[in-house]
Amino acid sequence: MPLSALKKIELGVFPTPIHKLARLSAHLGGPQIYIKRDDLTGLALGGNKTRKLEYLLADGLAKGCDCIITAGAAQSNHCRQTAAAAATLGLECHLVLGGQAPSSANGNLLLDQLFGARIHWAGEKRKGEDIPNIVSTLQNQGKRPYVVPYGGSNTIGSAGFIDAFKELQQQCHASSQLLEFSDIVFASSSGATHCGLVLGKALCNTNSNIIGINIDKDEQGKDTFKSQLHTLIEDTAQTLSIQYDGTIDDVQLIDDYIGQGYGVVGNLEREAISLCAQFEGILLDPVYTGRAMGGLIDMIRQGRFASSSNVLFWHTGGAPAIFAYADALQLS
Repeated sequence: MPLSALKKIELGVFPTPIHKLARLSAHLGGPQIYIKRDDLTGLALGGNKTRKLEYLLADGLAKGCDCIITAGAAQSNHCRQTAAAAATLGLECHLVLGGQAPSSANGNLLLDQLFGARIHWAGEKRKGEDIPNIVSTLQNQGKRPYVVPYGGSNTIGSAGFIDAFKELQQQCHASSQLLEFSDIVFASSSGATHCGLVLGKALCNTNSNIIGINIDKDEQGKDTFKSQLHTLIEDTAQTLSIQYDGTIDDVQLIDDYIGQGYGVVGNLEREAISLCAQFEGILLDPVYTGRAMGGLIDMIRQGRFASSSNVLFWHTGGAPAIFAYADALQLS
């Protein structure tokens, strides 16, 4: 089935802009850094998940769903955008969130509540382990639930970032400078963003290195996420009739910046957030883009990129989470 055969609904504002980070680039003294602003997709303060939801919720509506279920951490950007998309479409939304109910809500959780999402607290299970039970309960109530996978990451969700890569290429060709990026760096977590960019590159036949910065510890053993990511790429390529000959060794996933684990803010994230805010007036989030930008900054300092090259940082959104991490982000 070709990509063009997939159903899609409009939820965001595209194309998202590309900006040159001239002051940050000068400060670091390496390549010219550009940023793709998926924090400006328009849905619920923006974020990359909007692209995936355009395909996923179209699939749900085509199957006659009347409610949506998905899962994530308490400050999940994916859950916030899913709740907003469901509200836009008049669908009941159930969010299965890791942790316990706090005494007060802020950041993404506050927005989830404003969008009318029904919250199910799952303790240590933040990746949707409790979803089957909720599906059964809703079905017993006569409802028709549609499960959006963790992070929106399956073959359907990946289509959103195949589109995104095509969008990027159109912008590069339309630029007066005929932009070319040697490397594209981004936060890699549940996999569909990474998968879509790899397959978009294959379709567009470009030479950019697709470099994901791993955000989360691999709880099942070394290289498990990389293997799952490669499987998702292969499955999506087969489903959407895309010619892809890459091996698992071709998947570029950097594990050097995980620190103390998912959502734990350290000096890497604090510095990256501070530098982007103070040099460029751009906000990163403490969990995903702060860590990914921190990794990019470190790689620039190591001399990994040629000083004559253009490197693109794909901003996947998440700024609302800053308010929930206020204490961890205090700068000395």
